[in-house]
Amino acid sequence: MLWCKARRGALTLNPSSREAKSLTVAVTPPLGAQTSGYNLIHWARIKKVYTALQRAIESQKTTTFKGHDSRMKRLQNPILRSLRPFLRHRTLQQAASVTLTTSHLHYRKSSSIPALSQEPVVMASEAPNVAAEAPKAPRAPKAPKAPKFELKTPKGTKDWQGTDMVIRDKIFSTITEVFKRHGAVTIDTPVFELKEILSGKYGEDSKLIYDLADQGGEICSLRYDLTVPFARWLAMNRDVQNIKRYHIAKVYRRDQPAMTKGRMREFYQCDFDIAGSYDSMLPDAEIVKITTEIFSGLGWDGRYTIKLNHRQILDGIFQVCGVPEDKIRTISSAVDKLDKLPWADVRKEMTEEKGLDGGIADRIGEYVVLKGQTDLLTKLKADEKLMANESMKAGLADMDLLFSYLQSFDALSNVSFDLSLARGLDYYTGVIFEVVTEGSAPGSAPVTLATTSAATAAPPKPSKKPSKSKGPDGEEDRSNDPSVGVGSVAAGGRYDNLVGMFSGKTQIPCVGISFGVDRIFSITKARMESEKNDVQVRNNEVDVYVMAFGGKGFTGLLQERMAICAQLWSAGIKAEFLYKVKPKLQQQFKAAEVNGVPFAIIFGEDEIAKKQVKVKEMGLPDGHPEKDGVVVEISNLVDEVKRRIANQTNVGDLTQKVESLKVEEAPAGSAT
Repeated sequence: MLWCKARRGALTLNPSSREAKSLTVAVTPPLGAQTSGYNLIHWARIKKVYTALQRAIESQKTTTFKGHDSRMKRLQNPILRSLRPFLRHRTLQQAASVTLTTSHLHYRKSSSIPALSQEPVVMASEAPNVAAEAPKAPRAPKAPKAPKFELKTPKGTKDWQGTDMVIRDKIFSTITEVFKRHGAVTIDTPVFELKEILSGKYGEDSKLIYDLADQGGEICSLRYDLTVPFARWLAMNRDVQNIKRYHIAKVYRRDQPAMTKGRMREFYQCDFDIAGSYDSMLPDAEIVKITTEIFSGLGWDGRYTIKLNHRQILDGIFQVCGVPEDKIRTISSAVDKLDKLPWADVRKEMTEEKGLDGGIADRIGEYVVLKGQTDLLTKLKADEKLMANESMKAGLADMDLLFSYLQSFDALSNVSFDLSLARGLDYYTGVIFEVVTEGSAPGSAPVTLATTSAATAAPPKPSKKPSKSKGPDGEEDRSNDPSVGVGSVAAGGRYDNLVGMFSGKTQIPCVGISFGVDRIFSITKARMESEKNDVQVRNNEVDVYVMAFGGKGFTGLLQERMAICAQLWSAGIKAEFLYKVKPKLQQQFKAAEVNGVPFAIIFGEDEIAKKQVKVKEMGLPDGHPEKDGVVVEISNLVDEVKRRIANQTNVGDLTQKVESLKVEEAPAGSAT
């Protein structure tokens, strides 16, 4: 046996040697043993062996010794000494013999010592007294590793669960109730459309459309909104000439997300549209009325503004100011950014990017800062230059009629006539709407009802460079960017020519609005957290939790609990019980409290024998006369539970109405 000098992780060669050796192990199992039982003997699984692998063996001899051989204690070779713990392994102690064999490998000074985990473990089929030298085996290829990836949702999307789902469902139900109240029917369209259907309908926003890979000859895209698919549906169903329709579904946009502000790539829209030929501005006025009812139902009274404008008024301003006809749509898109950028930045975009003359841009700036209500209508009618423009006169006539109808609907309190509202989508032809609230503007500045028609100062530039945090996928998430607000929570307008783009000569006038549920949710949740509302948001709507108790020998009364639940379910009462045969009473109370269940039905064997149960209202203070519950006959249980649920609902509704009256005092200078 040759001596060698070994360091950790390196090899010191004999001056006369230019070869490094690797180690192969052959284990001979004892007679009668199953070979498969020795599969645990693998170099990569034993730390001591792996350490020895990184060292060297400079012996060309084969050393054989039995597992229990006492000569192991006298090993002098440093490599074999490092293998001593391995050779004492329980499995090897039971083996008939162990053979250590070295094989030659070409060695280069720049190379690392090969890991022994790549060397085969040779298992002998028989068990001779002394094992033969292990035969060389070709190096087996590495098994492919399972791909490693981070579990996450795609950028701009999220999973919904728990209280978030409860809040969102409440928003859905409030909106749907108002839609149905106004006579709307629902339709549904595919989540993806032919690309040619969506192309050319969204102006500069067309770049945000998600295009899908060719799947057999049809080039498709995910829907950008619910309006264009509705227009396509109308064009395909020519027998439908008048309809009030609502649609609640997901849409997709390749925008830069700001997750906590409800700006996402996959999000819900709730659309309401009126299609058909009616007298001027009547459907438009009902759209505004529907909007006020929805936000009132959400408890937003006094906290939102419905901004109105008219596409013909905007076009008339551009024409009077001298904007070339071919630049009107692009300049309109620039003006639409005034809710996010100061006038100086918008003017720069007009002149430097859009090529508009600076003097024309300045004249536009004199108009687009104006806002008000009927007082602004009066001011615009007094402008001789504007009234000489036919487009402006038609738009002002529509707005005059709209305000008179809104007065009849009692829907003027949250309305602002705002000339900066442009709506960049190409298909709008008449009145346009946008709803903003606190948190809509960059920096989450509170939104006030501006009704003063005098020109106001442009919003200040952000003092700091916007900060963009990295999301979990390493890409930018603009949630912490002060230049990014939630944006509008609802928007829409009149689109009389959109259906005609698909059906040729057939024109069906339409007007509608779309509510952004995710943005409404974002503001609602942030407000609940900031106000530290004590009202518990429940994960489910269970009204009654059925419980049983007992002493020694308690059987759990499972059948009785199931029968009570079945009785309540049949009566339309939301009930639940714990899925355990013998639950502890404390466990049952905890399950009810976690989900905020308002009532419990409690009984033991004595109560069941008397055909009675106790109905307990959860959360009553100590000393309350019904703290321990009220005894009720099982035959009267359904009526009693319904009565108590109805009483609690009425109290909750009254509390909500009182809370909705607590509107914060408007900032100085804003309209009341």
